[in-house]
Amino acid sequence: MTRKTRLACAVAAIAAAVGLPAVAHHSTAMFEWGTSTEMKSVTVEKWEWTNPHTFLYVRDADGRRWAFEGMSPNHLSRAGWSKRSLAPGERIDLTYYKLRDGRRGGFNVTVKRANGTTLNQFGGL
Repeated sequence: MTRKTRLACAVAAIAAAVGLPAVAHHSTAMFEWGTSTEMKSVTVEKWEWTNPHTFLYVRDADGRRWAFEGMSPNHLSRAGWSKRSLAPGERIDLTYYKLRDGRRGGFNVTVKRANGTTLNQFGGL
């Protein structure tokens, strides 16, 4: 290999290594951060304990499905959550940051279970 070819390969490898973290990251600008909305007495349909983010699907009193993104399992496990924190059919109250486009869903902030236990996505806040 010539010196120019080796240099070009090294530059390409560095550019690829630096670019990967930027590609992997995604924005949270779709949520109205800081202004939480409350939902009372919804039914858990599905609790997905997946990376990079958890997802909570619920049904409201009218049977409409809502979808809520959450923090990563790694983060939530340190805040007292687990893959068994919520079960299908369970009635909960929750707070969330709305989606800016008006769809049914957002970013889940807290869940209050029927026994009074409150789980917070951000830990002990």
